[in-house]
Amino acid sequence: MQKFSFKPNINSGVSKVQQLVEALIRSINLKMLLEGDPLPSVNEIMKESGLSRDTVFKSYAELKRREIVEAIPNRGYFVTRSQKKVFLFLDTFKAYKEVLYNSFKLNLPKNILVDINFHHYNFELFKSIIHNSNGKFNSYIIMNFNHPGIPEIIGEIDPEKLLLIDWSIHSQPGQAKVYQDFGESVYKCLTSGWHLLRKYDEVVCVYPQYTFHPFESIDNVGKFCSDNGLNFSILYDIQELDIKVGRVYFVFEDIDLAAVLEQANRKKFKLREDFGILSYNDTPMKQFISNGITVISTDFKLMGKKAAEFAIANEMVDFLVQTELIIRESL
Repeated sequence: MQKFSFKPNINSGVSKVQQLVEALIRSINLKMLLEGDPLPSVNEIMKESGLSRDTVFKSYAELKRREIVEAIPNRGYFVTRSQKKVFLFLDTFKAYKEVLYNSFKLNLPKNILVDINFHHYNFELFKSIIHNSNGKFNSYIIMNFNHPGIPEIIGEIDPEKLLLIDWSIHSQPGQAKVYQDFGESVYKCLTSGWHLLRKYDEVVCVYPQYTFHPFESIDNVGKFCSDNGLNFSILYDIQELDIKVGRVYFVFEDIDLAAVLEQANRKKFKLREDFGILSYNDTPMKQFISNGITVISTDFKLMGKKAAEFAIANEMVDFLVQTELIIRESL
């Protein structure tokens, strides 16, 4: 077996503690150090690398904290398991994505390291980051988007390591995915809330031109309104907002939710009495805003949990996370 060797890079911006941690993890992942093998003694590392005793102890303590090694009294440090590296690629970091991310991290063991990136729906950035990361991680969990070049790019990743989350667009048969439905589920949610919606005259979808939310949601709102005798319209520019009594405003971006509430406050309109609000994607704060905002939302905690299960085992999964209507005081 190849002997572990380490020399710190004195010109690196990475601390010597972290350099040693990463070097040992790399040796474990490359099978130079196997489960049950002893790590070099503190004295050996000090002699070879020129590191201080304190630096080596801090590095070993960090590996112990991650449960990659264990310390046995009077014997030294031993490898318990390797560390997996997971590539998590999200679109943007909004409040509901934070719920997903926190759930994902909470359901991972300490020996899995997560590298999180954001593409912001920029295809060139998406392509560049995928190219630079390919082959460097044990799992790739990717939130893709509607662009014709996406299938070719994600097709470069080992399919056994790839999980698509949130949007099933561009997914191929037999490809792992944990996703929500943006179409028929919206229609079903509106149907379940018909007893609240029936008192209004019109549903106005506040759907700004900059949003990347799938338009199939809007199509299903329109179909629901047509089937139930409600007027339906789409507001593409929030600057043209003019709240009217008897309308429900279905908001897809949180910044527009703030604009609707601000104008209603100026006009002294009261929620439920004068107009209604429905929002897409639940966040922790929406249960408190204006005594509670009614939402149509998938379960991002469950999505994060399912993504974590894939990161742990890389087992095939095809899971639809249900979308539900959460009724609060805004309808």
